[in-house]
Amino acid sequence: MDQTTVNPSFPMHFRGLLLLAGIYTIAWSAFYKWFGPQLFLWLAMGNTDLQALPATYFGTFGIAVGLIIFVSAFYPVSWVWLILAGITGKIITAIWFTLGFAPELSWNKRSIFHLFFNEVVWLIPLILIFLRSLQVKNYLNETEQKDGK
Repeated sequence: MDQTTVNPSFPMHFRGLLLLAGIYTIAWSAFYKWFGPQLFLWLAMGNTDLQALPATYFGTFGIAVGLIIFVSAFYPVSWVWLILAGITGKIITAIWFTLGFAPELSWNKRSIFHLFFNEVVWLIPLILIFLRSLQVKNYLNETEQKDGK
């Protein structure tokens, strides 16, 4: 093997970020599941013209996405598809919030803050972690094929 080649590795702080992203997603989704109407009143900044929004379904889906992200931290290189599923879930929840809830909440500073910091910002580290785990997985597969010859 060439001595100038750097072997890609998966740093431990990426696992910590996956755990944190999973727990954060679960926590916010639990608010939607169990305190949906009160949370919507708070997000709407006092607007009481809210119709019955499906907060329970949104919260349940978010909890499932959070669990997927959380579990992916245990074997991120082997379970790289779980990280991708978590990214897809975060994109779905961002779209769901944007199209389903934000128009009813009247796009105020609280709803925009929630959408940006709880859904969109987490996509950046999740995508970087996914790319690194994919890089390490491909490297390990190539090394295994070379050693197997």
